[in-house]
Amino acid sequence: MIQEPLILNIETATGLCSVSLSKGDELLLYKESAKPNSHSQMLSLLIEEIFSDYGKDIRKDLNAVAVSKGPGSYTGLRIGVSSAKGLAYGLNIPLISVDTLFLIAFVSKQKYPNSCYLPMIDARRMEVYSAIYDENLNTLKTISADIVESDIYNMYHKDKKIIVAGDGAEKCKQVLNDDIYVFDESLVLNARYMGIIASQKYRVGEFEDKAYFEPYYLKDFIAKKSTVKGLY
Repeated sequence: MIQEPLILNIETATGLCSVSLSKGDELLLYKESAKPNSHSQMLSLLIEEIFSDYGKDIRKDLNAVAVSKGPGSYTGLRIGVSSAKGLAYGLNIPLISVDTLFLIAFVSKQKYPNSCYLPMIDARRMEVYSAIYDENLNTLKTISADIVESDIYNMYHKDKKIIVAGDGAEKCKQVLNDDIYVFDESLVLNARYMGIIASQKYRVGEFEDKAYFEPYYLKDFIAKKSTVKGLY
């Protein structure tokens, strides 16, 4: 009998910081924090809570660490990937990456199984990071940074509803007003379902290089002008 992998899953690509512990496709533990601008503080606390609640020496039992690789928040991704790499390196276990937009599509498919999926992550103003997947989660449109216009995605619907989800979806409601689109605010990006994808990758040995893996930022980071006296 094949032993299902015990995996710690880390998701920090948006404003919600979340961590889960999974064994195969089973979710064992889940923790989250929506406290603004606190990923650097809260992630380590959530991981410690997971370790504590597990009730055993998780460092002996853990088989891999999975992390959401982006696109998404530059700072959030950097914090999540740094923590995941540190844990994987320190425990000498594999590092697995999960595409952020694919994860949103995967979550959407659980609720809307016979649709197309348009995951969106906010990229400021009317721009979003997006991709489109069919009912089998095959890629119809690769990941890109899009300035959203009314008919930009209409060609992809394939006579099916397009499920729009993610933290970039809300600002697009008034623009994407064709009845082919279904907006569902309950489909929130988090680490709950990461373990299913991560376990599939673990079984086929799809691991990242712990020394050289970097988040997928998609766009270069542009720092805002400081408002702190003496730094501008």
